[in-house]
Amino acid sequence: MCPVHRHEPCTLDGTLKKNRIRQHGHTDCSCQLFYGRTAIMPNVVIVGTQWGDEGKGKIVDILTEQADIVVRFQGGPNAGHTVVIGDTKTILHQIPSGILNSGKQCIIGNGVVLDLATLLDEIRQIRQQGYFTDPSALKISENASLIMPWHKKIDIARERKKGKNKIGTTGRGIGPAYEDKVARNAIRFGDIFNDTLLRDKIETTLEEKNFYLTSYLGEEPLNADAVLNALTALRDELRSYPVNASLYLAEAVGQGKNILFEGAQGTMLDVDHGTYPFVTSSNTTAAQAAIGSGVGPRQLHTIVGITKAYTTRVGEGPFPTELTDATGDFMRTQGGEFGSTTGRPRRCGWFDLVVVKHAVRLNSISCIALTKLDVLSGLDSINICTGYRCGETILHEFPNDLSVLEKCVPVYETVPGWKEDLSNVSSYGDLPQAAKSYVARLEALTGVPMCMVSVGVKRSQNIMRSNPFDAC
Repeated sequence: MCPVHRHEPCTLDGTLKKNRIRQHGHTDCSCQLFYGRTAIMPNVVIVGTQWGDEGKGKIVDILTEQADIVVRFQGGPNAGHTVVIGDTKTILHQIPSGILNSGKQCIIGNGVVLDLATLLDEIRQIRQQGYFTDPSALKISENASLIMPWHKKIDIARERKKGKNKIGTTGRGIGPAYEDKVARNAIRFGDIFNDTLLRDKIETTLEEKNFYLTSYLGEEPLNADAVLNALTALRDELRSYPVNASLYLAEAVGQGKNILFEGAQGTMLDVDHGTYPFVTSSNTTAAQAAIGSGVGPRQLHTIVGITKAYTTRVGEGPFPTELTDATGDFMRTQGGEFGSTTGRPRRCGWFDLVVVKHAVRLNSISCIALTKLDVLSGLDSINICTGYRCGETILHEFPNDLSVLEKCVPVYETVPGWKEDLSNVSSYGDLPQAAKSYVARLEALTGVPMCMVSVGVKRSQNIMRSNPFDAC
């Protein structure tokens, strides 16, 4: 049975019957669907359910084996996806994690903001490790907006000017780049191959940006020729990458190819639905997979929420279950909780059910991949935050008003911990009973099945309980 549309798989002697279309109103679903001889296969979206750093890169890397195409659909080089293969750690910032698997097509979608210089550095680094040997394996949407030098200068100077009220950005120009995109002032990837258009855009934009930099932020102005020359110097290495991503993906869907959509950051950093203003500058939820890649929303079939067995956050903003004691230090040390992009230590705390249920609702989560269960080994007991106490009221839904959230105290349910090392466990049945009970309790509380359980950083340290690509 199809878990999305609640009907038997649409495999009717290799032909889609007209009554199926009348009954269900679609010609695609998360089960294998045949229209003539073309099979439309399930597509999977990967999203973070917390404040990012949940382990999306590893899960994408594992699921890429069954995908034909991997699409990064939002964010910028402020996101770092860490993948460990054997004893080699690879950190990817802009290129989809699927690039580490040969024979896969990777696409950077229009929802991403690109830093071209750091992109080329990233390409060189992963090639030195023996990956990405086929240049055609990567395509970049012509409509992806670029991070320009003024974006970085503005980002850093603004944070400095805000002082104690700073957001805690990475200083990589992400926010200012998205601002220009929304203001219709962005320089897009396809623009760099048009000399006249590119010069006009840079000169026009710098009239405004230099005034802002010098008069308000007290920074030195940028030179248009210098910016133009630096950008055009990169073009020869980039000529094979532009693509009409929306059209490319539509054709791939028609050919029955599996698509894996890779998100960055986490739900609680979504610019609309996160802990605003302590959020990133893009929409990080599953709906953005369609917008940020150019596919129709009915092509998003299975939504996998990546969730740590505890909670972390980087940067400023409220964090109800944060632990500033020895247990928090234990989680940080055991989990290697330092930012893959910035190296900043992550704030650590107990599993927050209010946050994850918020993410389940916003993303229509189909199943959860639970990561870093191994980090909790050694604790006598484990707390699960089941609600927030605010005065005399117990909240079970995440409040939009941060002034309310800042006053909230977590309400905990305590479960037994375990001492056993999980790093060599390859079967769910071989987990300690207390660990299995913890996973089962999280399933019951979230109302979502745990399709994968990760017990270490390596690709091999993963227990697959059900395959997200086997939707039926």
